[in-house]
Amino acid sequence: MNIGIIGTGRIGEALIRGVLAADLCQGDRIFASDVDGERLDALHSELGINTSTDNTDTIGNAETIILAIKPQIIASVLQSVKPQIEGALVISVAAGVQVRAIEENLPAGARLIRVMPNIACTVGQAISAISAGTHATESDLETARTIFGSVGRVVSVPESMMDAVTGLSGSGPAFVFQMIEALADGGVHEGLPRDIALELAAQTVLGAAAMVLETGEHPGVLKDMVTSPAGTTIRGIHALEVQGLRAGMMNAVIAATRRSRELGG
Repeated sequence: MNIGIIGTGRIGEALIRGVLAADLCQGDRIFASDVDGERLDALHSELGINTSTDNTDTIGNAETIILAIKPQIIASVLQSVKPQIEGALVISVAAGVQVRAIEENLPAGARLIRVMPNIACTVGQAISAISAGTHATESDLETARTIFGSVGRVVSVPESMMDAVTGLSGSGPAFVFQMIEALADGGVHEGLPRDIALELAAQTVLGAAAMVLETGEHPGVLKDMVTSPAGTTIRGIHALEVQGLRAGMMNAVIAATRRSRELGG
């Protein structure tokens, strides 16, 4: 398939690299546009993709169009290319922009899929949630799963859950970064060099996450595997409970979800 990507920021570039790495198509079948000509030149030179500062060039050459642009400009961008976009599958990763708002700026009957990836797509470890628009087919959903599967895992959810997805997995990496930094700070407090403490903390989080995903066990069961009676781990868990870690994490997701709803109108 020919894939068009409007917007080559972090998400757009990550998708281009993911698609190429997964061999979904060759560079000459990827068309990308952006206002940053220098960035486009660099991507063309390194990856061999087709680039243009004119969005209509991208749309005219691709049957699947990915909108990797900021939410506040999506309406104006779509209005400027509306006549040319007819017949294409449109995939939007614009955070907080609902299907109905996008479809209002597309030709009647346009096939649309909304996707919420997260920043981990830049290292091929994203979790992306997808929701079908009014006219999207199962084949369209499979296309989206294939593309976003090239940069991580994919789940399907009703659009009504997208704000919760944004609050959990969209904002979640920032919460985890804070946890990693805090774990490392604890290690530094107890005498570890900063670089070693940070590597220990990051790999600990990575390994724990891999155990949850690969074993399928409930996190509580895995926690109990590490927690010996009267040992070091239960002492630390007690300290976390006293400080309200779980309530704090839950409240972070709830607050981010509510803010997503506010931004989406």
